[in-house]
Amino acid sequence: MTQTSAAPPAWTSRRATGCPFDPPSARSALIGAEPVSRVTLWNGRAAWLIARHADQVALLRDERISADNRRPAYPSVSAASEATRAHNRAFITMDEPEHNEQRRKFTGDFTVRRMEALRPRVGAIVDGLLDAMEKAGPPADLVTSFALPLPSLVICELLGVPYEDHAFFQRASACIVDTRSTVEQALAASTELVSYLGDLVERKVSEPGDDLLSRLATEYLATGRSTQEECANEARLLLVAGHETTANMIALGTCALLQHPAQLAAVRDGDARSVANAVEELLRYLTITHMGRRRVALADIEIGGVTIKAGDAVICANDLANRDPEVFDEPDALRVDREARRHLAFGSGPHQCLGQNLARVELQLAYPALLRRFPRLRLDRPLEEVPFRTDMVVYGVHELPVAW
Repeated sequence: MTQTSAAPPAWTSRRATGCPFDPPSARSALIGAEPVSRVTLWNGRAAWLIARHADQVALLRDERISADNRRPAYPSVSAASEATRAHNRAFITMDEPEHNEQRRKFTGDFTVRRMEALRPRVGAIVDGLLDAMEKAGPPADLVTSFALPLPSLVICELLGVPYEDHAFFQRASACIVDTRSTVEQALAASTELVSYLGDLVERKVSEPGDDLLSRLATEYLATGRSTQEECANEARLLLVAGHETTANMIALGTCALLQHPAQLAAVRDGDARSVANAVEELLRYLTITHMGRRRVALADIEIGGVTIKAGDAVICANDLANRDPEVFDEPDALRVDREARRHLAFGSGPHQCLGQNLARVELQLAYPALLRRFPRLRLDRPLEEVPFRTDMVVYGVHELPVAW
């Protein structure tokens, strides 16, 4: 993510701490010692790193902070990310009033009520994938057999993207979120994915279905309210975010629970309410969006005793906010019975994650179903041999070999 001259390795890998579920100790120490600190990015530019929960909430809700990734000082996560930002032009990188105008196209599709109505269908997909795992027998890679196909199937049905194309869009999105991708690789993957989705939306103008992209095509593209490029960029955001984040939460959350048997038992044996609570704690504890919320100050802002100048880059490190002892007692402990709803895993303010209600439904169904189906589930290799995604924008595991 970011680094200082004092301890560069700690800024790039969670595994440097010896625990793959914790932020690096050098970053964690900033909460108390230097809650607003100056750091150096991959490209040599400077940014303000915000550590405390309260300061992050204040900034993420402040109209003087911009999410526009076209601004020169915007703190991109890598050279590839910076090069592809034209393809990232969707509502999450817009400011008001444009942000709200574009986001409103989709808010009705992701309400709590609509996502709860999807629960039976998501449950059926969960059961089908677990049936296939059980039939194939152990060992299995939980990522490819369960964690990745579940949200991919769900978001494909919701958007109207053919699931038979999943190998293509999963490969493309993995390249896009890989901080090691070259500029050429990221641009090619982003261009290919945007072109694919643009063609798909255009086809849905004349061949609409009962899905979100068909509504986007008929209500916005066909009427001239949006261009094909705008529709494609929005579809790209929803597709990539819709499977990358939840897939990694399922796999990483399972891995964490396997290291905490008492917490695992509580999730496996809990009722719907306790499982929902456990999901919030796992979201807080793991914080897979470990690159932080990235912004640019539009005016001078006083925060934490420091003046952030207009034009300065800002990174709200939500993995640190979710371990703030002022908000969460014993923050480095996984306690699935704690009240963790104040976590910032989905951000805060106007840019709070649009798909959080869908993610919650998927996670609330996935964890207990998996653990009940395979009560003897275990890692099939030592934890230190599990390949963690320290090199990706979304944290998780590349694979998770399990047996039962």
